[in-house]
Amino acid sequence: MEVVLTDRELDVMSVLWRIGSGTVAEVQRGLPDRLAYTTVLTVLRILEGKGYASHEEEGRAYRYHPLVEQSDARRSALRRLTRKVFSVVAVSLKNQLVSDRELPEDVLRRLRDFLDERLGEVEP
Repeated sequence: MEVVLTDRELDVMSVLWRIGSGTVAEVQRGLPDRLAYTTVLTVLRILEGKGYASHEEEGRAYRYHPLVEQSDARRSALRRLTRKVFSVVAVSLKNQLVSDRELPEDVLRRLRDFLDERLGEVEP
């Protein structure tokens, strides 16, 4: 599952991951920035709409809990970052690595072995 979070959503999810679950007020207290109660509530509702969080009634309040693992969000963020940063420079990075005359032969061999192994994982 691709988990796409804005900075504010990530702040709120980080609190939920840290405390396990929380009411709007508890999440609000756990945030590094002082946000209005209604702002935190809006972000939690957006997270619910995306399927990343859910709530259950607890008296007059709602208790929110995460539906996605922090590790899944990390993986998705890293994949997005890698695509954005390296899609433009991947070819020039490869060219630079391979053409660098000072790169030891054993490093080139390990790089080739890594690529062979990685391609073997992708190919049927």
